[in-house]
Amino acid sequence: MADKNCNETISQHGFRFTQQRREVFDALQGKNDHPTAVDVFIRVQKKLPGISLATVYNCLETLTECGLIRAVHHDRQPSRYCANLAPHAHFFCEDCGAVSDVPPGEAQAEAAGWQVPVGTIVTQREISFRGYCPDCAAAHQTLLS
Repeated sequence: MADKNCNETISQHGFRFTQQRREVFDALQGKNDHPTAVDVFIRVQKKLPGISLATVYNCLETLTECGLIRAVHHDRQPSRYCANLAPHAHFFCEDCGAVSDVPPGEAQAEAAGWQVPVGTIVTQREISFRGYCPDCAAAHQTLLS
């Protein structure tokens, strides 16, 4: 997303696109690794050595609130952050902890396949899968052989 669009989106929510928010946002763009706040802090600290972890948390919260990124929650693990705003689910590897995006299959209605109460409006859905990523699955198969 171009700086102008980010600036407009943040402004509509009553915030400014500060240098700190820009660097945190940039640290998530072009990567699909779902970093934690600490991971983002380490990335941003290289460009802004004086930034604090608290500032990174605040930036992530603001960017999430403005809809520029998504927070991904998994059990009692630290939140991870995702810049992919397209509809998708997440796959959590139970062995190595990797988080991967899972694109949807054929186009479906928001609640297709689920029996949501009649009269409700689905505004968001969070679907996740758990198991073993290809590398960990291969290692498990080797152990079982």
